[in-house]
Amino acid sequence: MRLARRIARIDASPTAAFIPLMRDLRQKGRNVINLAIGEPEFATPDPVKAATARALESGRTRYDATSGVAALRERLAAAFEGLGPEHIVVTNGAKQALFSIFQAICDPGDEVILPVPCWVSFAAQVRLAGAEPVSVPCRSDHQLDMEAIARAAGPRTRAIIVNSPNNPTGAVYPRQTFENLARLARENDFYIVSDEAYHDFVYPPHEAFTPWSLADMRDRLIVVRSFSKAAAMTGFRVGYVAAAGDVARALERLQSHLCGNVCTFAQYGALAAAGEAPWLEAWLAELDGLRRFALEQTRALFDCTEPEGAFYLFPDVRRRLAVGQSSRDFAMDLLLQTGVAMVPGEAFGTPGHLRICYAVGREKLADAFERLRKRL
Repeated sequence: MRLARRIARIDASPTAAFIPLMRDLRQKGRNVINLAIGEPEFATPDPVKAATARALESGRTRYDATSGVAALRERLAAAFEGLGPEHIVVTNGAKQALFSIFQAICDPGDEVILPVPCWVSFAAQVRLAGAEPVSVPCRSDHQLDMEAIARAAGPRTRAIIVNSPNNPTGAVYPRQTFENLARLARENDFYIVSDEAYHDFVYPPHEAFTPWSLADMRDRLIVVRSFSKAAAMTGFRVGYVAAAGDVARALERLQSHLCGNVCTFAQYGALAAAGEAPWLEAWLAELDGLRRFALEQTRALFDCTEPEGAFYLFPDVRRRLAVGQSSRDFAMDLLLQTGVAMVPGEAFGTPGHLRICYAVGREKLADAFERLRKRL
């Protein structure tokens, strides 16, 4: 029996594929250092765990509103001037939020501009909506190439998706970039989908710019955020969408058939995380130290632009590749020979690179780079 053509157009997530591979190596007795999966080792904060436990104990285990627990949506809406809770939809992480957005705004034949390198699931999510991803390479400093984006925009363009701070490069886009995007979106009548999963992870002196602050952009801006990184809640699967106009209601209708409401008691944990987050200052300081150490170690081996946010490095490894060797081959070779797992650039639409997640302990990082130095 055949499967649907839409599923044949996508592959499994390249980052998720590392999990069983590393498990297999560990079962064989290998000491594997995981620099591939973007999951910091911070513990979920106690207030979040306590709020989740209280919700369980008080019986918050039944269906709730499809778009999310009212108290959570009210608190989230407060961060977006001009929006009420009816413009917030709580989702099963940012990943489901993005999938649902493209289902809601795209028709077959539409196009979505993807500045590359970009997160591994963007292109697959666009294709599953019947639309076509249009890849536009970023500049060498990982900032958006606005001239190239303008050339790619056309009558079939339905949206552009931007991710700042960026996964995999750590680039942070300035105000002027979003002003240029807003002008281009108005001229060509398309949405701007802003993936802000790493919004809280920007290192001084850089600052995160929130595009929602541009009032004339809000009618075509769709913001996606998540609790996974900012509150170490990756397993809770709670994200959300903030959008003006009819977008939120369309997403609510879709979600009523897709999954109903997000795990009710997990949303009460998110409610605790949506308030003051005193843990973030210490986390950011620790990550900044790891960033500086990892960048120094990486530049001793590869060419690498300094990241301004998130918790990744995206070095150019082409001068290390053998003739005919891809960065995918290179990453697999390094994993098998050194036990250090990194994601090849092909996963992000940019061959010749590796993504290194430095959100691990200092000892693990030092061990990983020592192994790489011995091999290279």
